[in-house]
Amino acid sequence: MPAQFGAGSAASGSGHGRSEAAEQVLEKISALLPELEQRAQQTEDLRRIPDETISSLEGAGFFKLMQPEQWGGYQVDPVTFYEAVRRIASACGSTGWVSGIIGIHNWHLALFDQQAQEDVWGADTNVRISSSYAPMGMGEVVDGGYKVNGSWAWSSGCETADWVFVGGPVIKNGKPVDFVSFLIPRSDYTIKDVWNVVGLRGTGSNTIEVKDVFVPRHRMLSMRTMSMGESPGLERNTAPVYKMPWGTIHPSTIASPIVGMAYGAYHAHVEHQGKRVRAAYAGEKAKEDPFAKVRIAEAASDIDAAWRQLSGNLQAEYDLILAGEEIPMELRLAARRDQVRATGRAIAAIDLLFENSGAHALENGTPIQRFWRDAHAGRVHAANDPERAYVAFGNGEFGIPIGDTMV
Repeated sequence: MPAQFGAGSAASGSGHGRSEAAEQVLEKISALLPELEQRAQQTEDLRRIPDETISSLEGAGFFKLMQPEQWGGYQVDPVTFYEAVRRIASACGSTGWVSGIIGIHNWHLALFDQQAQEDVWGADTNVRISSSYAPMGMGEVVDGGYKVNGSWAWSSGCETADWVFVGGPVIKNGKPVDFVSFLIPRSDYTIKDVWNVVGLRGTGSNTIEVKDVFVPRHRMLSMRTMSMGESPGLERNTAPVYKMPWGTIHPSTIASPIVGMAYGAYHAHVEHQGKRVRAAYAGEKAKEDPFAKVRIAEAASDIDAAWRQLSGNLQAEYDLILAGEEIPMELRLAARRDQVRATGRAIAAIDLLFENSGAHALENGTPIQRFWRDAHAGRVHAANDPERAYVAFGNGEFGIPIGDTMV
């Protein structure tokens, strides 16, 4: 079963002051892993997360981890949340990807106006939200709100959601005046089934189409307002986790499942190698090959390094918030640098393991090839572009203005 490596993953985020309820959620998620692993091929074949999986994750309390206490949530520290995502992804990459994205949207909604939260959670606190934040549409200022139009691609888990966040500019008098997220109910958009891809096939990352939809002002949140720590939701949702910077939270949501996939690929590889007999080498058992052991050690070290840096930076930022201190830009830049580095390390480790698993690992249905495809599919997300993150870090070191908004 996918699991952490032991001492190397002990930094999996002790989550200072982690509540008993949060610990119980993590235990329940660990207990679900065999079920998720068994359902991984079904998830890929369906091209979406099965309803049974959503029900299991909901029953474990996963979707409440980042939800505010006023709405029955646990409002946990960020390391606890991403630890949960990492565990889920170690069993099924698509499920880990979608769970992280859908789960973090409860954190985002907590920053919206209280009325927007009422609109979503007032009747049912189990309501889920998908997203597509890339500017593939816009909202024109009208009386009381905005008229929104656009076609937003890559909305992971949209079939499991009742609402969606879509990103884009606000247009006033023909000119963009802000960049925001609009919150739209399922009745006001259509889903175009276009997700036929080579990796992360089970995420159902289809296209959201919106035509002349009125969005009231309270269902809009400015990215600028959020980055300045002035979100209206902070008036009621005062837990420290809601003060974490978007530029750390959003990219970590994209990187953590890929690290989880690396853990899953590692354990699948070790299990496979333990049984493998190499016909080309006179029936040598793969587990007796010293070079196989070297590769395993290298991969394990890189995967642990990825998680240690990712979780360590999250914890460092959160600790500053707990202490009532500002998070310096130097740390935010380092967190962004290490987030893309974690993705790179995890994928390089998966490549090493995959390349040394033999021809049987190529067969449809085997977990190693699925993790390999899923991780590379996740790599193409904009949040995983290493060069932009590295240039931003370098600019910070030289005192040059930082152009990357994802910091």
